[in-house]
Amino acid sequence: MSTPRVPLRLVLFAVIAIGGVLLVGFLVGLANSLLELYERMTALPLLLRVPLLAALALAVVATGVLAWRLMRPASRDDAKAPVGRPVAASRDAIEVRVAELQARDASAASLRDELAELDRRRVEGDCHVALFGEISTGKSSLVRALAADAAPDVDALGGTTRAVHHFRGRLPDGRDLVLADMPGTAEVDGLQREQLARDEALRAHAVVYVVASDLTRQQDAELRWLATFGKPLVLVLNKADQLGGDERAQLLARFDERYRDVVRERVVARPGGRERIERHLADGSVETVEREREADVGALREALQRLTRGGTEALEPAREAAVLARVAERSDAIAADIAAREAEATIARYTRRAVVGAMAAVAPGSDVLIQGALGTGLVRELARLHGVPVRELDVEALLARLGLTVRNTTAIVLAIAGNALKAFPGLGTLGGGVLHAIAYGLVFDSLGRAVAATLAEHARLDQADTEQRVRALLAEPGQARLERVARLVLESWRDREDTPRKD
Repeated sequence: MSTPRVPLRLVLFAVIAIGGVLLVGFLVGLANSLLELYERMTALPLLLRVPLLAALALAVVATGVLAWRLMRPASRDDAKAPVGRPVAASRDAIEVRVAELQARDASAASLRDELAELDRRRVEGDCHVALFGEISTGKSSLVRALAADAAPDVDALGGTTRAVHHFRGRLPDGRDLVLADMPGTAEVDGLQREQLARDEALRAHAVVYVVASDLTRQQDAELRWLATFGKPLVLVLNKADQLGGDERAQLLARFDERYRDVVRERVVARPGGRERIERHLADGSVETVEREREADVGALREALQRLTRGGTEALEPAREAAVLARVAERSDAIAADIAAREAEATIARYTRRAVVGAMAAVAPGSDVLIQGALGTGLVRELARLHGVPVRELDVEALLARLGLTVRNTTAIVLAIAGNALKAFPGLGTLGGGVLHAIAYGLVFDSLGRAVAATLAEHARLDQADTEQRVRALLAEPGQARLERVARLVLESWRDREDTPRKD
């Protein structure tokens, strides 16, 4: 005979009634206490009453402020930069950051080399000018014309220059320049050489941006990017002799209109080198003649003389700021790579702990996030790796929110875990504990990856974004993740079986 059950409505009514009685009792007691306090305060002398009222008000305000700081939701303003990240591109801050990164990853030694090159050029005192632009705009020919002793190879094929070469040229006033002939941008499969050229442009005191026609959208962006560093910038229309008079005039007018506030100087140049011309003879035949073409870089040389007249001392601050900004950017990229690798190891470690804990449980519950301590530890360690400070209340709120998400998808997770057993037939005979262990592993792996991705992208613990990522990872865990978690379960089960048990 079944036991009659109490209707749910009666249970809810009883709970609400009891809660209402308790609330009324609390309010009556609070009112009585306040009245007693008021009577006693009015009986006190004024000299005692004022300090006590002030102390009471201060305590109430302090309690309110503390409660607000603890309970208010995290905002974007709370997201601080990772530890060691320079707020500004100051030399001291970057030195500290580079030292920290070098202690964690050997690849950060290149940042130290960049700082050493910055100091070397400052000590030597040479004025460095970088010729920057897309392939086949005639940069090497201009270098050859500006530096009499330089003889860079000039090929009809685009992208001849594969590395940075330095040549010494001389200005009309007798001062020397170190000219950098660099790889061109917009070359197929030339991203590494493009970055080489950009780095050298930032190391230079002045930059000559070489074009042979109107600027494309990418060239326009590069030119404006170089201008942000405040160093002298010259826009050169090279190979101007290949354009018609009207076309050249219209192009120069557009340059003046668009880049008047971007570049310091705008000049026209004609590179040297050899050219082929066709000569029509008297008998009607056509003869092809190859001759040396005279370069015309006088306007460019005079522009460089004007822009560098103050010497390296006047140009050094902008050059140093550009190099330090690049080092800071590269240090951020290296720090992100380090954090990603360490986060991957952390996720694997906590996933293994979750699997071991699940297999040790006698009766796994339906909520696969029951191991709250492990979840809290995982979130806090990932936040530390990404340099994002988090509050304990935020971590607890996130795990509580994800608990609901995981409960709603528990059946799906368990079904996926069951499918994973097919790849490991030996696990299929171990019972439901193994199934729950795989589910635990999938959840912790998903939680770790979601939190790590959110922290890396937003630099704060965004609960909504993390929940969305967890849902996506649990819905489609992927074959590789399933096999990895299943292997963890198999290894943990074997380790447990191989461990001698005490009677």
